[in-house]
Amino acid sequence: MPPISGTPEALSAPLVVEFPFTRSLGPVQSAFLTGLRERTVLGVRTTDGRVLVPPVEYDPVTAEEIRDLVEVGTTGTVTTWAWNPAPRRGQPLDTPFAWVLVRLDGADTALLHALDAPGPDAVHTGMRVRVRWAGERTGAITDIACFEPYEGGGAGEAVQRSGESAESAPRRREPAEPVPHGGESVEPVPHGGESVEPASHSGEFADPVTGITAPARLDYTYAPGRAQSRYLAALAERRTVGERCPSCRKVYVPPRGACPTCGVATRDQVEVGPDGTVTTFCIVNIKAKNLDIEVPYVYAHIALDGADLALHARIGGIPYDRVRMGLRVEPVWRDGSRYPDHYRPTGEPDADYDSYKELI
Repeated sequence: MPPISGTPEALSAPLVVEFPFTRSLGPVQSAFLTGLRERTVLGVRTTDGRVLVPPVEYDPVTAEEIRDLVEVGTTGTVTTWAWNPAPRRGQPLDTPFAWVLVRLDGADTALLHALDAPGPDAVHTGMRVRVRWAGERTGAITDIACFEPYEGGGAGEAVQRSGESAESAPRRREPAEPVPHGGESVEPVPHGGESVEPASHSGEFADPVTGITAPARLDYTYAPGRAQSRYLAALAERRTVGERCPSCRKVYVPPRGACPTCGVATRDQVEVGPDGTVTTFCIVNIKAKNLDIEVPYVYAHIALDGADLALHARIGGIPYDRVRMGLRVEPVWRDGSRYPDHYRPTGEPDADYDSYKELI
C-alpha cells in the first residue's frame, strides 16, 4: 500500500487506571488493623528487641517469623515531614496538611500518616503529636484519621479503655535503659523527657479483620507522541495506519516512532488491514469491573494484513470455544467510536500457519 502523508498535532488526554486490590491478612496484620478499629496501636518486637510500627511478620534483619505483639502509645514524635499544599483525591485530608513520619511512644520505627496543621510554620521535626481517631472505624489504616499537634503530658499517653487495668497499659521506660539493636547498645531517643516500655498484647480481638480491599488508582496525562497521534487520527477515520522501518522494512502497528530492532526512526506511514489473522488468543473467565462484556470471551493477538506486529483486540461473533489460531477476522465499528469495538470472523478459510508463525 502507498505511504500516507500528514503530521497531525500530537495528542494528550487524561487517563485513570483504577482497580480494587483485595488481599488476606496474616495474624500480625490482622491484629494491627483490628486493633486500630478498637483504638489500639500494636507493634511487633523483633529478636533484637526493637519495636516495629507498623508491625511486620518477619524480622527484617534475621528473616525469622515474629509474633511478639506489643501495644504502643497513641502519642509520638515527628521524625521528618513534608508539606502538602494541594491534597489530591483520596488523601486523608481535603485541606493542606503535612505528611509526617511519627515514631509512636514505645516504638523504634516511624509510621507514615497525615498531620493536621494550620501551615508549614506550625510543623517541625521533634514536635509532639497524637492520633486523631476516625469517627467510624472498620479495621483499616484510615481508622487513624490523621495526627494532630499535642502538648499534653509526657510519652506514653495511651488511652486507658474500659475494662483495661493500669498494668496492661504501656509503661514508661527508664531513660537510661538502652534498647538493644544488632548486638549494640543504642540509647533511646527521648520523647518529652521520657520513654515508654510497650506492654505485651495477645493480639486477640472479637470479630477480627481477616482481609482488606484497598482501592488502587493512578491519574495521569497520556501523551502518545506524534507517531501514535497519527495512528489515533487515522482510527477516527476507520483506517489503521502503521509505520515502516527504512532499514528492515517491517511495518509496525501501532507505530512506535522507531524500529525496536534497528533503532532508527520510522517516518513512512502505511495503511494496513482492515482484515487480519488471529495469531494467538486467551479465554477470559473473570469479569472485569465496569466492563459490560459477559464472560467467557476471547482476547486475541491479530496480525493485520500488511503489518509485521500483532495488535490485541476482543473477538466476537463466534463462540469462544471456536476461536483458533489462523482465524481470519475483520473489525466491527460502533457508531461514534474512535476504534473497533471487536473483530469477527470474515468467513474466509483459515490462514496457513507459515504465513503468521513469525508474528506469534
